[in-house]
Amino acid sequence: MNDITMTLQADHLILEALKEDISSEDVTTNSVMKDYVKGEVELICKQDGVIAGLEVYRRVFELLDADTKTELYCKDGDEVKNGQLMGKVTGDIRVLLSGERVALNYLQRMSGIATYTHSVAGLLEGSKTKLLDTRKTTPNMRIFEKYAVRVGGGYNHRYNLSDGVLLKDNHIGAAGGVRKAVEMAKDYAPFVRKIEVEVENLEMVKEAVEAGADIIMLDNMSTEEMQEAIKIIDGRAEVECSGNVTKENIGRLTALGVDYISSGALTHSAPILDISMKNLHAVE
Repeated sequence: MNDITMTLQADHLILEALKEDISSEDVTTNSVMKDYVKGEVELICKQDGVIAGLEVYRRVFELLDADTKTELYCKDGDEVKNGQLMGKVTGDIRVLLSGERVALNYLQRMSGIATYTHSVAGLLEGSKTKLLDTRKTTPNMRIFEKYAVRVGGGYNHRYNLSDGVLLKDNHIGAAGGVRKAVEMAKDYAPFVRKIEVEVENLEMVKEAVEAGADIIMLDNMSTEEMQEAIKIIDGRAEVECSGNVTKENIGRLTALGVDYISSGALTHSAPILDISMKNLHAVE
């Protein structure tokens, strides 16, 4: 996905989020602020972490009013501290009030994912293993959440179902077995696409290797089973480990020397990073 496509998709999704939050008007703001008053508000971090989503935060206010100005004192990927002033937003006070929640929702969510990913990726430092996300994302938030994973030091698995072939248990069951599923995928998919197969036992590992799978995902296997599977594969395919991988249990996988470890927790279980907009006041 190129930068132009990402920008257009992001704008569309941000506008939908704003429509969700402001269906007709911001009745609270309009009741206390009837006319234009220029104001300024501070963006303050209330928790240590890795920041991500600053341009999305900025864009929320720009889409409400193109004259809104956001001054940032840090950038995505920076480690931020509790109490740190990260920026200021200047513009129509009505816009600052109406856009606050949507802007912070994006920034807190994305920064939480970047922070959690950074902590998990740090456990793989010094190894060849890459930490991957999954498609277990919040509906209509994938573009933002997968970006946050990259900011945190992780890598993106396929973005959506059009990106690559990943034969999971139900695909294999529908096709009639591993070998049959791989054969059908090779026949259908362009030759430039890699074929990945999810396996749950050593017999499936053998079938996947013999069928010529490019990547073999060892799903929910014991450490001993994975060690044996890696011996069977013997470099004939790339190896990915998956299955309820979290920061707390990834340690059992780090010594395996696999190519990839994928974790849905990066996006579905990361807590938000606490961030606030404070000290709103009128300016000349």
